[in-house]
Amino acid sequence: MSVFSSRRLSRWVIPATAAVTVIGGGAAIGTFAASADPSLPPRSAAQLLVDLQTARLDGLSGTVVQRTDLGLPGLPTSAGRGSSDLTALVSGTHTLRVWYAGPDQARVALLGTLGESDVIRNGDDLWFWNSRTGSATHRSLSLGRPSGEPTDRPLRPDGLPATPQEAADRALAAVDPSTEVTVGRSAKIAGRDAYELVLAPRDGASLVGQVRIAIDAREYVPLRFEVFAKGTDQPAFEMAFTQVSFDRPDPAQFAFNPPPGTRVTEQSGIPERDPKGSAAPGRGPQHPDGSDAQWQTDGTGWTTVLVARTAQSADGAPADRFAGLLDRLPKVDGAWGSGRLLAGNLFSALLTDDGRILVGAVRPERLYEVAAVRR
Repeated sequence: MSVFSSRRLSRWVIPATAAVTVIGGGAAIGTFAASADPSLPPRSAAQLLVDLQTARLDGLSGTVVQRTDLGLPGLPTSAGRGSSDLTALVSGTHTLRVWYAGPDQARVALLGTLGESDVIRNGDDLWFWNSRTGSATHRSLSLGRPSGEPTDRPLRPDGLPATPQEAADRALAAVDPSTEVTVGRSAKIAGRDAYELVLAPRDGASLVGQVRIAIDAREYVPLRFEVFAKGTDQPAFEMAFTQVSFDRPDPAQFAFNPPPGTRVTEQSGIPERDPKGSAAPGRGPQHPDGSDAQWQTDGTGWTTVLVARTAQSADGAPADRFAGLLDRLPKVDGAWGSGRLLAGNLFSALLTDDGRILVGAVRPERLYEVAAVRR
């Protein structure tokens, strides 16, 4: 099986930009520790790209550490430090366990001091389980699926990648003439030798400085994924295996039986997928206030801007929950109108007073330009 199918490679670099920027937060982070650079046979950037495309992965399990610091204001989140809720993954440092035995057998578990949350795919059964709340949602993917419709949907309901492999999958969609691709330094990740592929936007309007992908020197699957904001030497987002095995996991890892007393919600059909490939448990893409949204795009590649309308109350003001967030953001105005700006080191989001939200890995000036023409 190819690690990166052509359909998966159609995703653009960071489809969950909106979800990340409007929730925000995070703490200072450092890079994952690595030992001395191993001596590896030289491989070109083109060879490494081919390696990624042609690698075969029959099984994988391991521990992944994710760290996020987007340089955003300390805005309230729905889950605090040590939480096992999947929404907590947009900031701070978190540990996940992953198991993979093919597109129809996969599991991701977020481990927290307050409990554990799991997303489990086993054939046509998809489970979401939260040990802290004692609740589980079961979805049968075979019901409501058109004939021939694939079901290898992303596991994480927040749309963010679950492994370095999935993160690299999305970033590789940006490999076009707007991207400079080079080979970085070799590294040792989770005890394994790895090459490093470096992607850098040529467009100065992007806030992304570099994307670094550490690739296993034998299996050619990503072991570490890092995103650096322009002008910084600390990653704003990174995830890496701290332990990994390429043996096929025991099938028992994918068989989920709700513990006694668990509140189970039954659903049917395939989770909706937005045009950029992300999925949520039973919902399509959403506004920051939780309502459904239809995102449009402006531009291509690294400077793409997502645009949508926000939910408003009868008097035209943003919904109460969203208004509380707006009050904490600085006011901005221009020829495009007025609104509030959320600016970090990697993403910017503009929330206009006339009910629009614009977000991207770009400087605020780029959002203002788009806002002026998309009214």
